[in-house]
Amino acid sequence: MLRFLARRLALAVPTLVLASMIIFALQQLLPGDTATALSGEERDPEVIAFIRAKYHLDRPLPVRYGYWAAGVLQGDLGESIRLQKPVIELIREKLPVTLELACLAMLVALAIGVPMGILSAVRPGTWIDGLANGIALWGLSVPNFWLGILMILLFSVQLGWLPASGYVPPGESLSENLRSMAMPAFVLGNAIAAVMMRHTRAAMLGVLQSDYVRTARAKGVPTARVVLRHALPNAAIPIITLGALEFGQLLSGAVLTEQVFSVPGFGKLMVDAVFNRDFATVQGVVICTTATYILLNLAADLASALVNPKLRRA
Repeated sequence: MLRFLARRLALAVPTLVLASMIIFALQQLLPGDTATALSGEERDPEVIAFIRAKYHLDRPLPVRYGYWAAGVLQGDLGESIRLQKPVIELIREKLPVTLELACLAMLVALAIGVPMGILSAVRPGTWIDGLANGIALWGLSVPNFWLGILMILLFSVQLGWLPASGYVPPGESLSENLRSMAMPAFVLGNAIAAVMMRHTRAAMLGVLQSDYVRTARAKGVPTARVVLRHALPNAAIPIITLGALEFGQLLSGAVLTEQVFSVPGFGKLMVDAVFNRDFATVQGVVICTTATYILLNLAADLASALVNPKLRRA
């Protein structure tokens, strides 16, 4: 198991370094000049030169990357040019909000997708299977922002049940926190539920056609026991892997949902940073998201290896 972990870590570190290089290089393609934008309306050449020197904007791209990478290795992601605060501090403030939203969205996806996938696989070709596939197709087809607007119109404007926007920290009021996060979590988890349903159905169908499942049924083992005790654990590996990958996508894909519902999380921080050419913040947010994504992949590999020892030799 340690050798398996070492191999995965050996792949994860170069992947993160390569991703940071690509992110840094692509960011330079964004239109506009940070120093000119920060110099104000007068655009004094001396002020512009001072800003360029302060943030190393007058140095070649590889040198700027070197400064930034050296700071990251020491836990310094730079300073937000717009907010005049360390980026690591901004991330520390916003990350818990996005993590909470992603966790709630994943709970929604698991609560809807996995049971629907199991029912669909146990009753293939029936109306239950058709209904589950129809719901999954709807979930994949509906854009998040459109669903979010519809939910605001229905549950906030018409019925008045839920707040249309904003965020209440759980420390202030847990019930208000859940009310404020209910619609964003459902919108974000909706598409993931559809993907989870399809993968669960495919994995369960393959296992349910196995010889040992047929043998268990021939011996008179109840269907619920066959499904939950024998089939589901063996179909869990692709579901675990998919869950980890989708959770990483939730962190990066929360941008639109946070904008629609004005949730002050990672996504809103990054959008505001892009519009204000706050490159240090964009770099910090993206590299944190990338590192989280890689760690989740690593965790999924380890969980799969624990469930299936054959994978440790792969």
